[in-house]
Amino acid sequence: MEYLEFELPIKELEDQLSKCQIIGQESDVDVTQTCEQIEKKLIATKKDIYKNLTAWQRVQLSRHPNRPYTLDHVKALCGDSFLELHGDRNVKDDKAMIGGLGKIGDQTYMFIGQQKGYNTKTRQYRNFGMSNPEGYRKALRLMKSAEKFKIPVVTLIDTPGAYPGLEAEERGQGEAIARNILEMTRLKVPIICVIIGEGASGGALGIGVGDRVLMMENTWYSVISPESCSSILWRSWEYKEQAAEALKLTAPDMKKMKLVDGIIKEPLGGAHTNRQEAFLAVKTAIEKSYDELKNLSPKDLVKKRMEKYADMGVYK
Repeated sequence: MEYLEFELPIKELEDQLSKCQIIGQESDVDVTQTCEQIEKKLIATKKDIYKNLTAWQRVQLSRHPNRPYTLDHVKALCGDSFLELHGDRNVKDDKAMIGGLGKIGDQTYMFIGQQKGYNTKTRQYRNFGMSNPEGYRKALRLMKSAEKFKIPVVTLIDTPGAYPGLEAEERGQGEAIARNILEMTRLKVPIICVIIGEGASGGALGIGVGDRVLMMENTWYSVISPESCSSILWRSWEYKEQAAEALKLTAPDMKKMKLVDGIIKEPLGGAHTNRQEAFLAVKTAIEKSYDELKNLSPKDLVKKRMEKYADMGVYK
């Protein structure tokens, strides 16, 4: 288990608890009471730390190396029913953007999402979860297929942004994202978007327009990352914590501003501490959202989606 800087008090108590248990196992000393005291203190410390997280600490949790990624969620939700589909029928298959058909219960969904790597080799293979234009074109191709066969779309967002390389710009990165935003506003099937990690910039928006946009508790959604914001405003990354606060990028902030529709509660300590509980929470949220949307006609679906986005940013 890897610990973030603000989680070190938890690590100390967990180390104490494991040492105490080892002493109890290896000797005749009764350490039950001591272990119970440490456990109580550990629970209280966890509650205290995770109840008062700053915006920057939530950003750190969203990037935790043990946090489940898109394919982890898809495999947990669909089991063996997931069939991955490849290619944009134009340039190549973008490994940073994955998509395919899968079932939750008896209902088939088209799953689309950014996939990060978990070690150096897979991070390079997945381009650190940063999609090229062909990734967004693949996503659009799959959405259009879903529309054709009347299959609801679920997008799982987890990206530090679209790939900003020269070759991506040459192949029309901006146009690909803009095209997706346009087409998603008028797609005639339900779209449920779930931010499961980082939701940065146009890279997230390229698959982030939906009838229901949900954020997991320890994720962020913003036009720019705190580090980039800090480097633009202060010419240094040192002010990233200040930038994170100012950007109002956490789930409660986004819900308050009506930019997302709901927050999916995570296990105490983040999704990586209890993956099964996190997967179950996401599954429940997707099923609930689909139940609310499935009886709407395509015309009403598009009308409500258009109205939802037209109302954003309007203040009286």
